[in-house]
Amino acid sequence: MAFRILADENIPFVREAFGAFGEVRLVPGRCIRRDVLRAVDVLLVRSVTPVGAALLAGTPVRFVGTATIGTDHVDVDWLRREGIAFAHAPGSNAGSVVEYVLAALLRLAVRRGVALRGRTAGIVGCGHIGGRLVGRLRALGMEVLVNDPPLVEALARGERPPACPLREGDLHFVPFDEVLATADVLSLHVPLTRSGPYATDHLIDAAALARMKPGAWLVNTARGAVVDGAALQEALRQGTIGAAVLDVWEGEPAPDPALIARVDLGTPHIAGYSYDGKVAGTVMLYRAFTAHFGLAPAWDAGTALAPAPTDRLTLTPPDPALDETAWLDAVVRQMYDIEADDRRFRPLATLPPPERAEHFSLLRKTYPRRRAFACHTLPAAVPGAYRTALTHGLGVRLPDEAEGP
Repeated sequence: MAFRILADENIPFVREAFGAFGEVRLVPGRCIRRDVLRAVDVLLVRSVTPVGAALLAGTPVRFVGTATIGTDHVDVDWLRREGIAFAHAPGSNAGSVVEYVLAALLRLAVRRGVALRGRTAGIVGCGHIGGRLVGRLRALGMEVLVNDPPLVEALARGERPPACPLREGDLHFVPFDEVLATADVLSLHVPLTRSGPYATDHLIDAAALARMKPGAWLVNTARGAVVDGAALQEALRQGTIGAAVLDVWEGEPAPDPALIARVDLGTPHIAGYSYDGKVAGTVMLYRAFTAHFGLAPAWDAGTALAPAPTDRLTLTPPDPALDETAWLDAVVRQMYDIEADDRRFRPLATLPPPERAEHFSLLRKTYPRRRAFACHTLPAAVPGAYRTALTHGLGVRLPDEAEGP
């Protein structure tokens, strides 16, 4: 049979992937409402579309997929009770978010003239993203503290959640207050939960900010409401924390312009928007869809991931006289210039709320093509002291490791 498929227009290659199975209509994710689902069998979304009874009750939708790691925008229990199949893309853009955090930390370190090596990072949430970040930061010479009470409880029950990629022997958990008091950098990687013993809504509130190590940096790539924006703005104004990087915001898609003006780096919820991560999300939904309906796959994603003429995947070696942090930052800026994203984002602070929301969505829709760090090769001798940080920290390939772009 031919499926009637409605998809968020920001899911790449969705027509190419699903078009063989029926009609594919593309709409902005924030414009997906019940009235457009009256003749839809399959709904494919991203994080901006809340999915539950309010959207789907009384519609013919029988398969929902979200091309995202997180599922807090989906009422999974309601879908299960209604017999509606559900799929998401766990881990699809984890590498992209990790690379965003690395780019942000290196840029902040260079701005402040400090080294990352020897500093302490605190990771709250050790799932697909946080778990990968642990090893990458250790390869950059940072000490890493991990806090994840739900994961600790799962391990105590003998369960091994698949979201965390670390071996159990590599995991050492510390209490939340110890992370706050000790970490020079606090990076958040938790889902947004509003109830239960480990609710994360305003996890970082005024009290938590006051308990952070003086001068510490805060990075939020999780969900906007995990951080109390008003409290963060006040902490930055008072100088009780040293820096803030926000990719997610309370009030999206119209974040508080005063907070935009305060943060050191701000971006419009694009940390996970590397080209490779987005395509991986489409691939995972496609596989789940064909498996659920017993269909023979008809789309090969290999051509989608092939280098484009605009991809610059061969890097120029930085000046070997640079110190390690500046050298690594110079490598990263060739692959991903986070400050360019920040510059594109800043004008939002001058716009009224409706235009701010429209521009926020436009930045996401027109986001430039960013390839994963692992697609890049540095074809020159690397200072021996930097090799581990380059290959295991950043994930850049050396010529003897390269097997094509």
